[in-house]
Amino acid sequence: MFTASETTATILIVLLAVGVLSWGFYRAKPFGKIGILAWLQSVVLMAPWLLFFTLFAAGIYLNLVSIIFLLVTSAGVYIFLGNKLRAASKDLPPLTRLTQMNSTSNQVPQAQDNLSAGEETAKLEVIPPPISNEDLKTIQGIFGIDTFFVTETVPYQEGAIFKGNLRGGIEQVYSRLSSSLQTKFGDRYRLFLVENPEGKPTVVVLPSSNDPQPSTLSQKIFAVILLVLSLATGLETAGLLLNFDFFATPERWREALPIAVGVWMTLAVHEIGHRILAKRHQIRLSWPFFIPSWQISSFGAITRFESLLPNRAVLFDISLAGPAAGGILSLIMLSAGFALSHQGSQFQIPSQFFQGSILVGTLAKVILGSRLEASVVDVHPLVVIGWLGLVITALNLLPAGQLDGGRIVHAIYGRKIAQNTTIGTLMVLAVVSFINPANSITLYWAIVILFLQRNLERPSLNEITEPNDARAALALLALFLMIATLIPLSPALAGSLGIGG
Repeated sequence: MFTASETTATILIVLLAVGVLSWGFYRAKPFGKIGILAWLQSVVLMAPWLLFFTLFAAGIYLNLVSIIFLLVTSAGVYIFLGNKLRAASKDLPPLTRLTQMNSTSNQVPQAQDNLSAGEETAKLEVIPPPISNEDLKTIQGIFGIDTFFVTETVPYQEGAIFKGNLRGGIEQVYSRLSSSLQTKFGDRYRLFLVENPEGKPTVVVLPSSNDPQPSTLSQKIFAVILLVLSLATGLETAGLLLNFDFFATPERWREALPIAVGVWMTLAVHEIGHRILAKRHQIRLSWPFFIPSWQISSFGAITRFESLLPNRAVLFDISLAGPAAGGILSLIMLSAGFALSHQGSQFQIPSQFFQGSILVGTLAKVILGSRLEASVVDVHPLVVIGWLGLVITALNLLPAGQLDGGRIVHAIYGRKIAQNTTIGTLMVLAVVSFINPANSITLYWAIVILFLQRNLERPSLNEITEPNDARAALALLALFLMIATLIPLSPALAGSLGIGG
C-alpha cells in the first residue's frame, strides 16, 4: 500500500511532466510541422517515465522486461521522428534552419541557452543576418603574427570563427585580443578562445546579444512555486523520520519543523556559497530552482549563470563553493550529533544502516566506538540532519552535466572528459536503479539529470586556460568525498570495523 506522501509525490511528478510537455507544445505549435515533430520527440522521451509513474501511483508495478521494452520502443520512435524531422528541414526556406540540440561541436559557444527538458529537442530559428563585411574586416585586423595567426575565417551565426595558430601565452593572447576587440567595437562583440574538435586553439567572435539573459518573470514565479514545494517536502521528510505522514496530519507540523529547518539550513548555505563566490567574480546567477523530494526534502537547486564566465577557474570556484559550504555544515552537524548521542536519544537506528556510507560509517566508528556493535544505536537528531545534508551534497557532486560535480569536472578536465563522465554517471544511475528498484531516489535523480541537467555549461570566454593545481586537488577531494558518501561499506570492512554487530 502507498502512503499519502508517496502518492502525492508521484502525482506531482506526473503533473509537472504534463505541464512541461504542454508548455513545449505551446512553444512548438507556431513552427508548424517542424515544431510539432520536435515536440513529439520530447513526448516520446518522457512517455515511458510518465507511464511508469502513472501505473506506480495506481499500484501497478512494471517488471524489468517491460521497462526495457518501453525504453527500446521509445528510442526507436525517437529515431524515426528524428529522420522525419531532418527530412522536413530540407524543405525549409533558405533563410531558416533547424538547430538540433547538441548538433554542433560542444567546443563552440552556443548562441542560445540549452533547451530544458520537456521543451523542444530541436527548435526552428530564423538565421540572423551574417556579420557585415566591414565588421569582419575590422575584427580580422585585431589578429597578428605575435598573437593569433589566422589561416581560415568561417562565418558563424552573427559572428565568425577564426582558425589559426596561437602565438604566445594563452592568457596574454586572449587579453590582447579581447582588449583590441573592445577598443574597436565597445560592447558589441564577445571574443571566445576555445578548442576545436581537433584540440587546436580557435577564436570565436559573437555579438553580445547572445549573452545569457536574465530570468523572466514566469521563470521567477516557477522558482517560487518549486521553493514552496520543497519546503513542504522538507516537512514531509521530517515527518517520515518521526514515523508520521505530514501531508495526512499537517497539524503535527511543530514536531517536524526542527528537523526540516536543519535540512533547509543545509540547502540555504549551499546556495549562499554559490552566490558569495559569484559576487566575488562579478557573475550573475539566476534564482534557484529547487527540486523537491519527499525522501530527502530536496535534491538541491538548478541555478543558471546569467553572465559569461571569464575562464574555467571561475566556473570551478562558483561550482565548488556551494557543495563545500553545505558539505562542511553537514559534517559539523553529523559530528556534533554523534558527540551528543546517548542512550535514550530521539532516534533509534539499526547499526546496519551505518554500513550504507563509507564516510558516515567511518566517522560513526571513530566517535561512537563500540556502541556500533549493538543491533540498534540511539542517535541525536543532528545525525539524521547531517546525514541528509551529506547525501544532498553528494548527489549534486555527481560528475554529470550542469550539476556542481559536472561543472567541476568541466572546469578541471575540459569538456570532452565532462561529456564522458556525464554519460558514465547516467549509466551508473540507471544500473543502480534496476538493481535496487526500492531506491527510488536514484531513479528520480537520474530522470532529473537526463531531462534537465545533462547538457554541459556553455564555454567560458577563455576556455583553454586550465585552473591551477590547487583547484585540481580540491576537485579530487570533493569527488572523493562524494564517492565516500554514496558508496556503502563492504560487509568484510564493516565487520572488521565492528559496525552492525
